[in-house]
Amino acid sequence: MVVIRLSRGGSKARPFYNIVVAHKQNRRDGRFIERIGFYNPLARGGEEPLRIAQDRLTYWQGVGAQASDVVERLVKQAAKAAAATSAAA
Repeated sequence: MVVIRLSRGGSKARPFYNIVVAHKQNRRDGRFIERIGFYNPLARGGEEPLRIAQDRLTYWQGVGAQASDVVERLVKQAAKAAAATSAAA
């Protein structure tokens, strides 16, 4: 089975996560098929906290990939931010 999940990077006490498509049997930070975005929970100022390639996310979900609970929450968060940005423009 293919899953869409977070892969942790960064240093100790400074987490940074890549949103990746991987086989379920592979380790969390191990081999993956494709990187479709990132999440930086410690983003400050002008830094971008979240980016997701919506076209690739839609493609992978269309072919049966299951998103983790955290990735689902982040997708909803990104959609809300995009809607707020387009409404302000």
